[in-house]
Amino acid sequence: MTVAKISTAVVSCATALMLVHIIPDLLSVKTRELFLKNKAEELDREMGLIRTQEETGRHVRMLTHEIRSTLDRHTILKTTLVELGRTLDLAECALWMPSNSGLNLQLSHTLHHQIPVGSVVSINLPIVNQVFSSNHAMRIPHTCPLARIRPLTGRYVPPEVVAVRVPLLHLSNFQINDWPELSAKSYAIMVLMLPSNSARKWHVHELELVEVVADQVAVALSHAAILEESMQARDLLMEQNVALDLARQEAEMAIRARNDFLSVMNHEMRTPMHAIIALSSLLLETELTPEQRLMVETVLKSSNLLATLINDVLDLSKLEDGSLELEIAAFNLHSVFREVIHLIKPIAAVKKLSVLVTLAPDLPLCAVGDEKRLMQAILNIAGNAVKFTKEGHISIMASVVKPDSLRDPRAPEFYPITSDGHFYLRVQVKDTGCGISPQDFPHIFTKFARAQHGANKGHSGSGLGLAICKRFVSLMEGHIWLESEGVGKGCTATFIVKLGVCEKSKTHPQQIVPATGSNNGDADLSGPRAPFRDESGLLPSRFRYQRSV
Repeated sequence: MTVAKISTAVVSCATALMLVHIIPDLLSVKTRELFLKNKAEELDREMGLIRTQEETGRHVRMLTHEIRSTLDRHTILKTTLVELGRTLDLAECALWMPSNSGLNLQLSHTLHHQIPVGSVVSINLPIVNQVFSSNHAMRIPHTCPLARIRPLTGRYVPPEVVAVRVPLLHLSNFQINDWPELSAKSYAIMVLMLPSNSARKWHVHELELVEVVADQVAVALSHAAILEESMQARDLLMEQNVALDLARQEAEMAIRARNDFLSVMNHEMRTPMHAIIALSSLLLETELTPEQRLMVETVLKSSNLLATLINDVLDLSKLEDGSLELEIAAFNLHSVFREVIHLIKPIAAVKKLSVLVTLAPDLPLCAVGDEKRLMQAILNIAGNAVKFTKEGHISIMASVVKPDSLRDPRAPEFYPITSDGHFYLRVQVKDTGCGISPQDFPHIFTKFARAQHGANKGHSGSGLGLAICKRFVSLMEGHIWLESEGVGKGCTATFIVKLGVCEKSKTHPQQIVPATGSNNGDADLSGPRAPFRDESGLLPSRFRYQRSV
């Protein structure tokens, strides 16, 4: 018995000694097990967070793709609500847009249409200001006006509601009813509501998803605005193009009608005028009493004026529609000035005016250009000089312009270019007439301009002559201007035109051709003669039977 007890005691002591060494090891293993368990739980949480972030990113990409798949603003907003409702399992989702006045928010879109759109809340509510001032999605009371997007039915458990602002980068094309045209730093509010029959709460990753989607909606709306503005601009441009095309067609029809009328007038009016002028000229060659001769001369002069008006209208119409083309050919330049003198001498002699023509020694005898238009320009200017001069003289000077004196500081748009095959002719007409007042200079080349100041106020004006003359000079790549020191001090008219050099051009000695005091000094020149026009015009040279008066 004693031995047994001793043996038991020894075993117990040995066991105790063993436990003293084993217990710390057991405690260490337990501590390690707890540490590993905590680590595993932490890793699970991190993996869950990573999966949540990946899922959130996938939802964001999916929502962004759906939102940006269209550029129609209503489709963008509706798609946003539908995708958010499906992704977050929402009970309701709605969008509040600012009104035109900027004082209210209007319910414009809802997910399930449980509340009709058009509800209005004040933009000055504290909860609205809180949402506007926050960059993040924030929880709002389910009883606030913004959360009243779903009717209360049956057993009601307060749901979780969040709101986030949506920056409206540009509102010019986002109008629903009375949306604003343009508002700086304006926001819409998107409200999201969880189901009320569950204890579900909003998670951080869900709120981050809502914030990202709100930003994407803002970008998509700005892109839609740009697209709609460009489409509206395109539609407006198309409408303008259609209107311009119709206007062009109407203008072309009007031009055709005018040309048809002018053709008829040219044939129906000029033909009898030719007969009147020819018969009057022949009648003057018969024996007439002084009274009869005066009446026939009056008829002839009136016929000349009427024929001149017809020619001016025809020329002006061609100039305005751009159909008038210069008839370029070689001609005798000196003969042009001799013909001008022959035409203006009779009237100048009646008014007892002396006419002097000076041709520079280097003026070519032959030139290439439109002889008819050049003569008409000279006659227009010389005719006005005779018309507005009561006493004194009229001088016509022609010369070749030197290259260093071509530029005129009064006409910066005139850029003459010299070349071997061309030269510039300067024609200057001076008179001692009534002159021009400074107030009348801006209207000198206006059609049917009349003097409003000074001694020449009582005259009938220059009609179409100077206006047509300016067009002819421009067609001949030239420039025309008038100078006068004032009323009663005469006038100087100068123009420069570009002419071609004739191969057989020769210089001619200086000539001075005085005007005679009679009407018939050079009345019998052979060949076609162009009549003098009292209103500064010119009839075509084919009127053979007319005499200058």
